Amino acid sequence: MEEQVAGYVADQPKLPLPPPATEVGFPARLKRNLFATPFDSVLTLASGLLVAWIVWRLFDWAILHATFVGADRTACLPAEGTEAGACWAFVKARFAQFMYGQYPVDERWRIDLAGIFLVVLGAALAIPKAPFKRLNALLLFAVFPFVALVLLTGGRFVLSGPVIALLFAIAAAATLFVASGRIGFRWHAPLIQAASGLTVFSFAAYLASAMLDFDRVLFLNQRFDSASVVGFLAALGAIVLTIAGAFANPETRSRAPSLVVPLIVLLVLISFLTADLGLEPVRTNFWGGLMLTLVVALTGIAASLPLGILLALGRRSKMPAVKLLSIIFIEFWRGVPLITVLFMAQFMLPLFLPSGVTIDQLLRALVGISLFSAAYMAEVVRGGLQAIPKGQYEGADSLGLGYWQKMRMIILPQALKLVIPGIVNTFIGLFKDTSLVSIIGLADFLGTVRRGFSDPTWITEQTPASGLVFAALLYWAFCFSMSRYSIFMERRLDTGHKR
Repeated sequence: MEEQVAGYVADQPKLPLPPPATEVGFPARLKRNLFATPFDSVLTLASGLLVAWIVWRLFDWAILHATFVGADRTACLPAEGTEAGACWAFVKARFAQFMYGQYPVDERWRIDLAGIFLVVLGAALAIPKAPFKRLNALLLFAVFPFVALVLLTGGRFVLSGPVIALLFAIAAAATLFVASGRIGFRWHAPLIQAASGLTVFSFAAYLASAMLDFDRVLFLNQRFDSASVVGFLAALGAIVLTIAGAFANPETRSRAPSLVVPLIVLLVLISFLTADLGLEPVRTNFWGGLMLTLVVALTGIAASLPLGILLALGRRSKMPAVKLLSIIFIEFWRGVPLITVLFMAQFMLPLFLPSGVTIDQLLRALVGISLFSAAYMAEVVRGGLQAIPKGQYEGADSLGLGYWQKMRMIILPQALKLVIPGIVNTFIGLFKDTSLVSIIGLADFLGTVRRGFSDPTWITEQTPASGLVFAALLYWAFCFSMSRYSIFMERRLDTGHKR
């Protein structure tokens, strides 16, 4: 008998069958990740028991047996037969000192006001949808530092002649920078060459004034020396020649008034720093606590990034002298421990200054930390510059862009985007390294916490652990926030093709 076979042709595609119930959902993920093999199961159970025991011990010490209220050490002493817990009453009693240090109580509103300005301007700049980004950046990086300086110190600075000469030299350099970037000057123009030479000469005159002794003279009702007078006049001449060169060229005449901005900003800055605003002067040796830590960290961050960018560009420069000086600077500071830099700034730097010239202790530490961090930042930025394809440089050159225009508009935005993790990693390391300033006598946040351990009113076995845990949580909060924001910026600026 012949078997009959009926043919079947599907007229619709077959839908995929659902996965087995044991392979999807939370139980399946739990099994796949934690209990895939017997060894994984044992390791998971052992790790879970260890984590549970640690969490319970921390909860028992920090919450169940902790002391939250008390006037002195007796409140944190455990009763007979009970375990001792955290002494949060110590943290509560000295919280204001942890935040402000020895800053006068009646003047602490100035720290609060500066903090509010920083949070508002920083948040407005960090939130992508916030308007007026350019204005916020200008206020945060150009105006806020000087406002905070006057608020925290009281202002009424007495500027010496050499310092005024240095400020005018910086204004001359800024005028040339604006002329090259915004106006589009050509550096081979005679007036611009003369202005550049005078600017370099003004900086050289300031260095000579700082290292050598010259006759003192009275100039513009200020005490100058002969070298600083020459440097001041050279800087002023450079500004005048740059502006005159802009007006002399019909192509740049309409944009020439913008070159007066650096000089106007400098005059306003000098007037603001020397004005009497009615604030009580507070010396920096009264600064301390979290306020001092933030001052050191923010100053180091704000100074190290632009200086590191310039050093990275200098190390990749084709000019042998600039490249050599950049390499020497970077390798020297990278080869010296930060604690050595602080000791040098504290004890050795005054030996090289002329007699009668002193520099504030905090200022010396800020300069040392900024230079140290800038060397590491330069290598991070250099890695980003090396990652940019050669075609980007060639494309910018084909558009006729100058060197600074090419770097500002084409190369640096791409390079900095690539090295955001390295930049933020350097910032986090700098924030934690601020605790080293306590070695040279500055009462930073961690140093202030540790000084509280020796207070007879709060000496107990649990006081050091409570204070250090509180400090660790605060350091972690700042560092974790920087890390998460850097991840957010990486994702937002990621313009690559995603698969």
